[in-house]
Amino acid sequence: MSSFMETRREKRMMVDDLAAILDDRTYNIALGSTVMYGLVLNMIMCAVLGNKMAHVNPLYLIIGYFASCIIGVLMSSKSDNPVISFIGYNLVVVPVGLVLSIVISAYVRAGAGDIVFQAIVYTAVSTAVMIVLSITFPDFFSKLGWILFGALLGLVIAELIAIFVFPGSQNILAWLGAGIFALYIGYDYWRAQQFPKTLDNAIDCAVDIYLDIINLFLKILRILAGGRSRRR
Repeated sequence: MSSFMETRREKRMMVDDLAAILDDRTYNIALGSTVMYGLVLNMIMCAVLGNKMAHVNPLYLIIGYFASCIIGVLMSSKSDNPVISFIGYNLVVVPVGLVLSIVISAYVRAGAGDIVFQAIVYTAVSTAVMIVLSITFPDFFSKLGWILFGALLGLVIAELIAIFVFPGSQNILAWLGAGIFALYIGYDYWRAQQFPKTLDNAIDCAVDIYLDIINLFLKILRILAGGRSRRR
């Protein structure tokens, strides 16, 4: 994993054509627009597909999800062509949208559509706050790379253990996960500013920030659902 991350970083630092360098404003517009494209596409997919995804074989969906995401990330990370990177980005966004369609439709059928809306609002506010903090305190976020990676690895292990041993701890882990992915948004935005500002790098970095936002949304959704179930 560390060698893959280092390879991705080295690839993003290499620029053969200096004419491909964008000014800061154009670069960040491209970065933000790419992230927003993925999120809006997911919203459209959830609205259009909805209950239709309930009839899909879960095994096929899981296999397709991981295969498409892995291929998409590899395409984006290894290509210096923004068109290829954007295709790779879509190979990540589309399967995530399919999974979100199943998750959100389940909440809506259970009469918890308001929780979904709240999670979207909280995620949007958290994302904006973390980006502002990243811009304001770049030195702090520059030190978070390996700390967040270790925390995320520990969270994954803890969640696997909790499934079998401590099922009641899921809400605590959701809070921890939300904190980790919120910080990851700030860190990945800071990191995006360290690479040469090309269109390809904007798309590549958008993949990371998009996944951070999606994971934060899912954690917040779990927290809100857990809070409602306890009140009942």
